[in-house]
Amino acid sequence: MRILLVEDNLDLAQAVVQHLRRTGNAVDHEADGLNACRYLEHERYDLVLLDIGLPRMDGLSLLAELRRRGDATPVLMLTERSDIEDRISALDVGADDYIGKPFDFRELSARCRALTRRRQAQTSSLVRIGPLVMDNAARRVRFEDRTIDLPNREYSLLEILVGRLGQVVSKSEITNRLFALSEEAGSNTVELYVARLRKKLPQQFLRIVTVRGTGYLAETTRAEAILGQPFGAAHD
Repeated sequence: MRILLVEDNLDLAQAVVQHLRRTGNAVDHEADGLNACRYLEHERYDLVLLDIGLPRMDGLSLLAELRRRGDATPVLMLTERSDIEDRISALDVGADDYIGKPFDFRELSARCRALTRRRQAQTSSLVRIGPLVMDNAARRVRFEDRTIDLPNREYSLLEILVGRLGQVVSKSEITNRLFALSEEAGSNTVELYVARLRKKLPQQFLRIVTVRGTGYLAETTRAEAILGQPFGAAHD
């Protein structure tokens, strides 16, 4: 996922950014509410993590402005556990979910995944393409009876392409979703990760096609991707 964290507690922000990046996400951070609001006019994210108490523009006002201008990006509010009114206000303004501080990073990651699945109309973290199964919660890929070892960035690339199975994803979109703005990605970086991923995928079921001058698409010999089946479930 490409995530924007809007949080003015710098120690907490640094810990959250490090955790989310370790789990394969591209994360940008902004501490000022007004700057974040202006920033979101031009940048697109899969998810916004939004604190309520922010300088110059509080989180509820920022969220209200996003919804006013038609921005439907999922927003997970970061609230104090005791502030029931803030939680109610956030949901009424248009928040998709909230998590109370202090929070467990495992719960934070789970809520981020759940919001992404909701946006993609998925009910499970499992995606099956023939005998290949992706478990997005565990970030694990299995093919038949073996596990395919993918580092976080390669897994994220596979998520992006499988999420748009059969559709071309532009190189610029892949770059934006794989890397935070603070990370340097050279002109050939995406090609490098695509090449690594291709070598590890079972080409007889899933392959990555280069659409010259446009981007990449993942395609499969099976027409359907079955969601929600556990490892080892039979394919109908």
